[in-house]
Amino acid sequence: MRIAQVAPLYESVPPQLYGGTERIVSYLTEELVELGHEVTLYAAGDSKTRANLVSVCPESLRLAKGCIDTLSHHQVMLEMISRDFPRYDIIHFHIDYLHFLTSRLLGLRTLTTLHGRLDIPDLKPLYAAFPDMPVVSISDSQRSPLPEANWVGTVKHGLPEQLLPFSAEAKDYFAFVGRISPEKRVDRAIEIATTLGVKLRIAAKVDNADRQYFEREIEPLFEDPLVEYIGEIGEADKAEFVGKARALLFPIDWPEPFGLVMIEAMACGTPVVAFNHGSVPEVMKDGVTGFIVHDMPGAIEAARRVGELDREKVRGHFEECFTAARMARDYVKLYERTIAEADRNLAGRDSGEVNAA
Repeated sequence: MRIAQVAPLYESVPPQLYGGTERIVSYLTEELVELGHEVTLYAAGDSKTRANLVSVCPESLRLAKGCIDTLSHHQVMLEMISRDFPRYDIIHFHIDYLHFLTSRLLGLRTLTTLHGRLDIPDLKPLYAAFPDMPVVSISDSQRSPLPEANWVGTVKHGLPEQLLPFSAEAKDYFAFVGRISPEKRVDRAIEIATTLGVKLRIAAKVDNADRQYFEREIEPLFEDPLVEYIGEIGEADKAEFVGKARALLFPIDWPEPFGLVMIEAMACGTPVVAFNHGSVPEVMKDGVTGFIVHDMPGAIEAARRVGELDREKVRGHFEECFTAARMARDYVKLYERTIAEADRNLAGRDSGEVNAA
């Protein structure tokens, strides 16, 4: 199958530091190549892949000095695709809705994976205007705000099986990985750890939009000697950072679409303590891979009990449910179904034209 993968340009594929969507695009692209498909990746020029790389811009836009208008580069990418599309059996977009009009006007055979939150009122009229665009969710709960969208499947994320090695032994600290923002609630993680007298190590980025929140609400909490702020970490550091933790704390306060860090922790054998929002009950197996909690007292008690869990069973759940190989197979099935449906629709239109004549 000739497949195009279209990535956001904000980070390289895979990203050098933070970047969940680009990481998943990388894992999927490499697995599709491994399966023998002819894959082309549209991405920033500092991406690394075994697929054919089409470099849209010299480097990822977040790291590019002087980049002000990021949307302009994505428009260039759409122009490239409008020129190249006859080469592909299907085009898999990961750039939200930016391509919808282009896809409709050119009659592209597409799938679009929606990686972000959908509980934004502005999205309802947009998806109502494009009911013909086939979209894929990364958890069933992600669909809740937009049940009317043209959902064709749910494909949960996966990681390369050997990316993060199993760690049987833990050190005496909890870990927090992700973004520092109001919905991620690192303040809760700090309260959980300090209440138990356990060190919390925080590996997280701070976006410009969250800078004021970070400086006003969170940075003062780092004065506690039990709290260690690392900053962003790359893929090479995650195995040690997450794998050696007693548990990953995931005290979110928003409808999480998936939560990649949960399966990264599971791959290491590290239990997760997570609040019951969004995808959490679809990703975790309560009492096996960690504990799903509903409030702070429950979170503190769960964090106290994580040593009771079998880290081999945590890793086993990852291997059973969340490998990149499984993710790629699921997408191939959707590609085949989408192509077959597009061919049927085309045949039907052609037959109608003949009958009309």
